[in-house]
Amino acid sequence: MNKLKPLEFKKQRIITTKVLAEEFGTEEKNVQMNFANNHTRFIEDKHYFKLEGQALKDFKNSLPNDIGSPLKYASSLILWTEKGAARHAKILDTDEAWEVYEQLEETYFRVKESEPKTIEDLIIMQAQSIKNLKQQVTEANYNATKAIDRAEETKQEVRAIREVVAMNPTQWRKDTADLINKIAAKLGGFEHIKPIREESYKILDEKLGVSLKSRLLNKQKKMALEGTPKYKIDKINHLDVIADDRKLINGYVNIIKELAIKYGIA
Repeated sequence: MNKLKPLEFKKQRIITTKVLAEEFGTEEKNVQMNFANNHTRFIEDKHYFKLEGQALKDFKNSLPNDIGSPLKYASSLILWTEKGAARHAKILDTDEAWEVYEQLEETYFRVKESEPKTIEDLIIMQAQSIKNLKQQVTEANYNATKAIDRAEETKQEVRAIREVVAMNPTQWRKDTADLINKIAAKLGGFEHIKPIREESYKILDEKLGVSLKSRLLNKQKKMALEGTPKYKIDKINHLDVIADDRKLINGYVNIIKELAIKYGIA
């Protein structure tokens, strides 16, 4: 491994893509390609820093000439942290990459703290240690609180799903109407009721291979032939068609349950 000049950004040791590639025994374009193909596995400010504009200009100006010159015309720059270098070693997964990373970990990324030479130095070091410990405790408490909140949210979601799934099949029209009203209210108002019903009918047609529209027309024709008054025929709707077939009832109830769960309705 080459003797590297230490570079820092935001009080962290960093390494450029070019140097990282040289140390890992690969080409710079391979590191860039691995980053592009695995971009979701890298988190900015944790695994890398991306510099552009004034931030890049300021960083270039802080570098010694021998390091800054090759970067003179770069319009953007990726700086890898220790965790970013480790992620690249894992992606490359070669003996050389892992060996080099271990050396970088021990000799480059680990900044050795100087031994305290005076009582004042010792006091400062201890104070910093206490500060760091307090910060870690604060972060741990914050994360624990978030975890508890999320667990409670999950419990509420599970409870809501159970309530929906436990819908009474003997009063399916009322229960499905109640859920549709709740979905509409969550979406912003009762003007959403009609689109929700239309969506549920469309899903029912597709899932069961039926046509509620055709069944509705046939039902109305049959009622007309039987001498049913027109005002009664005009009141017949899709729900009346569904009510004639137990398979349609079960299918429709399940679809409304799925929509309720989808929209997070208790």
